[in-house]
Amino acid sequence: MKHAINPSALQQHAAAWRARAIAALRGNSSLSVRLRRYNQAMARARALEVQEVANV
Repeated sequence: MKHAINPSALQQHAAAWRARAIAALRGNSSLSVRLRRYNQAMARARALEVQEVANV
């Protein structure tokens, strides 16, 4: 029987930032504000993923 692999804390944190990025696109703000918030959140998620790879 295979066991599910628990994602690391960094993976969970990056997933949360990706979710926040998607939520930013659906916000009730101007397009430029939504895009800026999306890009900031995705940059943070990518940085966390890079950090996780560096720690492995």
